[in-house]
Amino acid sequence: MTKNQAPNCGSPAHLSRRSLLGAVGVSGLAWLTPVAERLARAAEEAPQGAPARSLIVLWMGGGPSQLETFDPHAGSPIAHQETKAIPTAARGIEIADSLPRVAEQMDKISLVRSLVSKEGDHERATYNVKTGFRPDPTLVHPSLGAIVCHQTRDNVEIPRHVSILPGAWPARGGYLGDQYDAFKTYDPIGSIPDVTARVSPQRAARRLDDLQNVVEANFARGRIKNLNERTLQSTSIAAARRMMSSDQLKAFEISQAPQALRDEFGDTPFGRACLAAVQLIEVGVRCVEVELNGWDTHANNEAFVRSQCGILDPAYAALLKHLAERKLLDSTLVLWAGEFGRTPRVNPAGGRDHWPHGFTAALAGGGIKGGRAIGETSPMPKLAENKWTEDVSDARNIEDLNATVLHALGIDFKQEIETPIGRPMAFSKGQPIAELLA
Repeated sequence: MTKNQAPNCGSPAHLSRRSLLGAVGVSGLAWLTPVAERLARAAEEAPQGAPARSLIVLWMGGGPSQLETFDPHAGSPIAHQETKAIPTAARGIEIADSLPRVAEQMDKISLVRSLVSKEGDHERATYNVKTGFRPDPTLVHPSLGAIVCHQTRDNVEIPRHVSILPGAWPARGGYLGDQYDAFKTYDPIGSIPDVTARVSPQRAARRLDDLQNVVEANFARGRIKNLNERTLQSTSIAAARRMMSSDQLKAFEISQAPQALRDEFGDTPFGRACLAAVQLIEVGVRCVEVELNGWDTHANNEAFVRSQCGILDPAYAALLKHLAERKLLDSTLVLWAGEFGRTPRVNPAGGRDHWPHGFTAALAGGGIKGGRAIGETSPMPKLAENKWTEDVSDARNIEDLNATVLHALGIDFKQEIETPIGRPMAFSKGQPIAELLA
């Protein structure tokens, strides 16, 4: 097996035929592809307790404040007076009052409130959380979604790794290869970029045939040996042709969804992207990353976070609700995370600055026990540089978070893959957080 070859892990259970047919009526997906039908049959035969099949990453670009979202310390010196804590569907767990709909879904969600890292720069910290490794000048590590796609195989005709509303640093394939980079697309209210021919179907087909002939005649047969193995040129052209003619592309569209459903997710780009994520998971896409940027609240933190939560709350809650109703949540792990948190101290501009010394990630579905909170941050932090670790109880690092995700997806994260420069690399150096695993 070559370094970029994925083992044939088959197509594990994902959804039942009944739940998929029900989803057709709800979401407006008035179509069934052979792939979707095969997945439905597999779901009916799947054993209980099977690993998760797919991953949704809700990425909060900029670093969301833990104190105004999932780790409020209402009434303490570090809390904004306007932020209140509210009870949730999980006994004993309170979250900020800016997330009332998510509070109703907390029995499905578990929190790691004690994440710590050594990266306080946006780009470096984003890389750290998305890959589980700190940046290394000698190689680029693959993101979680790239690993999932590398370690599984199926016949989905559209990209298996998708990033909707991508920011500056979307998920990458790293040393696994560019073919595992996330396919980038934007607000689902618009068209998918670069998949619709600008000429007639007949003329487009002739152009593609001519391109293939040029590739084979001028390169593969003489000038450059092993062209497809080195550049994946023919493979990429064939995949693009399948995608451009596939009915599965409709999973990106939300224009046919009932208005009531779109309103439930929130009629925002992020809300529409979360609805599209559910539809993409239905047809077999392995990983969907949905970004909500704008959390870098160095000034007027409370107001900006409350505004962001107004976008996040309906979309996140509806995504979990509809995954559960369509029998998809058990086979789909949903990770909510940003690159770091925000300082306990409010700065003179009313903002909170970068804080990797105790922040929160949330996990749901896909073999994760719901209704749990791992670790604590102090309502009275010392804030002195040499006391940061004392402000967090039961601290967990980024490596352990990523190992937990990969383990829940049934991936042997300790296996070593040979990189293009011959360096053996494991997918994660962490250990799964046992308290979270069902």
